[in-house]
Amino acid sequence: MNLPWFRLLHVVSAGVIATLIAIGCADSTSPSAPAMTLVGASAASPVSYQAAKYDPIHFKPAIEQATDQQCLTCHAEVLKPSVRKASPAGLEASNVKAWYQQISIYQGEQETFHRRHLETPLAKQIMNLRCTTCHQGNDPRDRAPGSSATTQPDLTLRKTVSPETTCLKCHGQMNWPVMAGLPGPWSQSKEMFQNNCLACHVAIRTKRHQVTYLNAKAIEELAAKPNGGDVCYGCHGGRAWYRINYPYPRHAWPDMVPDIPDWAKDRPTESEARFLATITSEGKTSQGEEK
Repeated sequence: MNLPWFRLLHVVSAGVIATLIAIGCADSTSPSAPAMTLVGASAASPVSYQAAKYDPIHFKPAIEQATDQQCLTCHAEVLKPSVRKASPAGLEASNVKAWYQQISIYQGEQETFHRRHLETPLAKQIMNLRCTTCHQGNDPRDRAPGSSATTQPDLTLRKTVSPETTCLKCHGQMNWPVMAGLPGPWSQSKEMFQNNCLACHVAIRTKRHQVTYLNAKAIEELAAKPNGGDVCYGCHGGRAWYRINYPYPRHAWPDMVPDIPDWAKDRPTESEARFLATITSEGKTSQGEEK
């Protein structure tokens, strides 16, 4: 070897970079460019991967009208069962419970992230999540918010969703200190209340779950059954990813006390506009979609 090792490394690196640039710049006419057909706002014919990344369906406002079918045309792999049968250390999944299986309301084997939110029996029973419930688009060039004129300022660093306004809705801590009469966390107090959240909430904050991504009727029916508190607690602290709680909107309810407590003075009084819906007694949204 005549070249010093660092010169050899420089030559190899330059060759790799040149290859990557050539691949990245390949257009839809290149025989090596992966072809795909989008069903988004601008799709008319097969396009390259690079063009597909910047299709308008991945950004606002087009993404707000995207259907699950359109998303899954290219992202079908997110719903494929792909949980390991055993951990790298050899522990079989059938012999242990994942963190999301700790609440009794979850039934079945371990599932992947997207399948837990879209495909499991529990998801179909009490949720009505869609791809765009969480995904509202992101700049593929840079996941650092505010780094350019086109990046979305409301996204968290390196995230394709905003966990603070999506995940936290169902995976925050239960804010039990502000609940009058609750002496401690629900896991320690539920026996005192027969594991029944409706013992108090039959008359307090009764306007709840009136959003398009939840099945309000099914949630209320399950909560009224014995040990129904597990249904409520599953999303209100039982599967917490965060140490903080979510500032849920305080929708006015009948006989609501006009005085607002200090901890709630900054709370919104309505859910996000894109999630608002009128739920009928048949469990349908105002748009007529079956819940």
